[in-house]
Amino acid sequence: MYVGKSVNRVDAYDKVTGRAKYTEDFIRNGSYTAKILHSTIAHGKVISIDTSKAEKLEGIIKIITCFDVPKHSFPTAGHPWSVDENHQDIADRRLLNEHVRYYGDDIAVVIAENEVQALQALKLIEVEYEEYEAVFDPIESMNSNSIPIHEQTPNNIIGHTKNRFGNYEEAIKEKGLIKIDTWYETPIVQHSHIENHIAYAYEEQGKIVVVASTQIPHIVRRVCGQALGISLGKIRIVKPYIGGGFGNKQDALYEPLAAYLTTQVGGHPVKLDSTREETFVSSRTRHSEKIHIISYVRSDGTFVARKLELYANNGGYASHGHSIAAKGTNCFHQLYPCDNIEADGYTVYTNLPTAGAMRGYGIPQTMFAFESHLDDVALKLGLDPIELRIQNIMPKGFKDGFSRNENYYDSFREAIAVGRRAIDYDKKREEYKNQSGNIRRGVGLGCFWYNTGVYPISVETSSCRMVLNQDGSVQVQLGETEIGQGGDTAFSQMAADSIGVPLDDIHIVSTQDTDVTPFGLGAYASRQTYMASFSITNTAKIFKEKIIDRARKELEFAPKNLDLVDGMIIRKTDNRQLMSLGELATIALYDNKDSDHISAESTYTIRNNAFSFGASFAEVEVDIALGKVKILRLVNVHDCGKLINPRLAEAQAHGGMSMAVGFALSEELKYNDKGKILNNNLLDYKLSTTMDHPNFEVYFIENPEPTSPYNTKSLGEPPTCSPAPAIRNAILNATGVRVNQCPMTPHVLFPLFKEAGLIENDYEKEMKYENKAWSVENV
Repeated sequence: MYVGKSVNRVDAYDKVTGRAKYTEDFIRNGSYTAKILHSTIAHGKVISIDTSKAEKLEGIIKIITCFDVPKHSFPTAGHPWSVDENHQDIADRRLLNEHVRYYGDDIAVVIAENEVQALQALKLIEVEYEEYEAVFDPIESMNSNSIPIHEQTPNNIIGHTKNRFGNYEEAIKEKGLIKIDTWYETPIVQHSHIENHIAYAYEEQGKIVVVASTQIPHIVRRVCGQALGISLGKIRIVKPYIGGGFGNKQDALYEPLAAYLTTQVGGHPVKLDSTREETFVSSRTRHSEKIHIISYVRSDGTFVARKLELYANNGGYASHGHSIAAKGTNCFHQLYPCDNIEADGYTVYTNLPTAGAMRGYGIPQTMFAFESHLDDVALKLGLDPIELRIQNIMPKGFKDGFSRNENYYDSFREAIAVGRRAIDYDKKREEYKNQSGNIRRGVGLGCFWYNTGVYPISVETSSCRMVLNQDGSVQVQLGETEIGQGGDTAFSQMAADSIGVPLDDIHIVSTQDTDVTPFGLGAYASRQTYMASFSITNTAKIFKEKIIDRARKELEFAPKNLDLVDGMIIRKTDNRQLMSLGELATIALYDNKDSDHISAESTYTIRNNAFSFGASFAEVEVDIALGKVKILRLVNVHDCGKLINPRLAEAQAHGGMSMAVGFALSEELKYNDKGKILNNNLLDYKLSTTMDHPNFEVYFIENPEPTSPYNTKSLGEPPTCSPAPAIRNAILNATGVRVNQCPMTPHVLFPLFKEAGLIENDYEKEMKYENKAWSVENV
């Protein structure tokens, strides 16, 4: 059995030796280069574009403006299509846009023989705008009287989730309740994957072929068809290896434009390759959110009534629309169930870069607020934060009425107990009481809730194809995509066990090609291992039955007495090896009377979902005078069901924890009063590095998920969800200061410490240079 073992990645050798091919490796010599002209205002209308000077340059093939492209709009979100029009994604984007909705919007494209010529041409294009008032705050935007960002959405509100349970207004009348009322805010951040967005398109055999770095090849094919207004059968998407996506490539970004551009130059190959600066601004970001939470509690820590207002800043275009804010809003009544709930989540257009899917899909933002609020409640009541959580968190047996997800175990309390022991929480809480001085330490925790996939909001389906080779090895193809996370390795492990062959005999096809790859929805929602397990096991069952039936013909045994184990046909009664699978495959292929190429393919529609749970524990050291936080330890505990590959699981957790450290302490896209992003580069945008990390510690609680063929559930995104509030709550424990916004940089912390009197009390007298040796007079 291979499931549950830390086998080597199937793509490891090709990647470390440089053999793995990415999109840029597919580009032919002689291909044209396309470069985009971006708007220099945040909101307005393009009145005219003068390309005459640029067109005179040598090497310019064609310049296409927003006035030239098809006039219909299309959606870009990487969601499965819905046959119900009311559940389809918002079609608010064009290939190039006359109505400019953020600073950096796409308004024209230069196609040239090379990049230098294209960039020179961009500088010579002259644009005249009609400028409108821009708005950057979601609450201001939904109450703005200026020109709507999208004509069909006059109040700029993309969506509103409204949840009501019990009677909030009546419940808060109870005497003796304690009210905790706080706002929290999270920033705009960027995915910062290694490989920028790139698409390469050409025409061949009557089709438009797009080679692209995408998480969702089959969905991109559909969006390209919608954008160009042509049949999907005339479009072919090829997805090679990709250098990271983290949700940013769960949108159809520049694939539709690349597909259109090749049609404008007679099908000649065209490369559309974003720079790092463009990727920061003109792809997708994580939503910044403003979150208001009110809790009415009894002195013993019992929640009586709770209220949530969530405002998600979606930027200029809908992308994934309201689904991200809706997920966070719906989490509110599940993580800490309460009888009386009022929750309202809003997603709002603004004139900032478009926000979309990013690892965690809205839950890192809401967990920062929800889990910070839990510590704020505990502080107000004088209770230990762990005990407050244990008292109120989702219990075993909880079942959500909508998703039908069920908590089959007491996973939260198990995770809290594991993390509590690992970080020595109780000893350190006692040790760090009553600290003084500049350097102080603290410990904190944050819990998280997550789903697996998107059912029942959208369809969940997976297809798998298995083909028997002459030597007994097996080709496996899936629509689910390898994006660097190790998916192909997990798929191979499950396929080997499901069929009954050695892992080395599984040859998984990593490149998706929509002309030949079975339909699949791609990589998102931490769905792939869970969803693919259904199609892999279902296809393997059909495949194995065909193999055993062929063995029956050759060996003249009853099928019930035969099995396939480790690549050998065996007799069940005594485990005697009768024939290798390679021998059987050769006979089947070359039998003069009854040749048979054994293969199987099936689609499985999944009507399940599963909760994934866990917690983070952080120990920090705070330099109060500098407003600087050093993470001493960071522990993640996950209940993600049965581990398919423990080493890959730990690596997934480490990657998510790293992203969460940046979210907590350093990352933020900044913009000026014109909406222009100021730090769209890897120098000024402060990603966390290994220098900012402690040694990450990960623990797994392998409670088998009963809805899954291999008892597994989501892990890819959960590691990002809870470290930020754990770090924040550790700062609270160290200093007594509540920090209600990310990132918790010195610029944020210093004023708070100053306001709390920490700096005045401990250092200000020393900073007045009373020592005459350092006085101005002596200098």
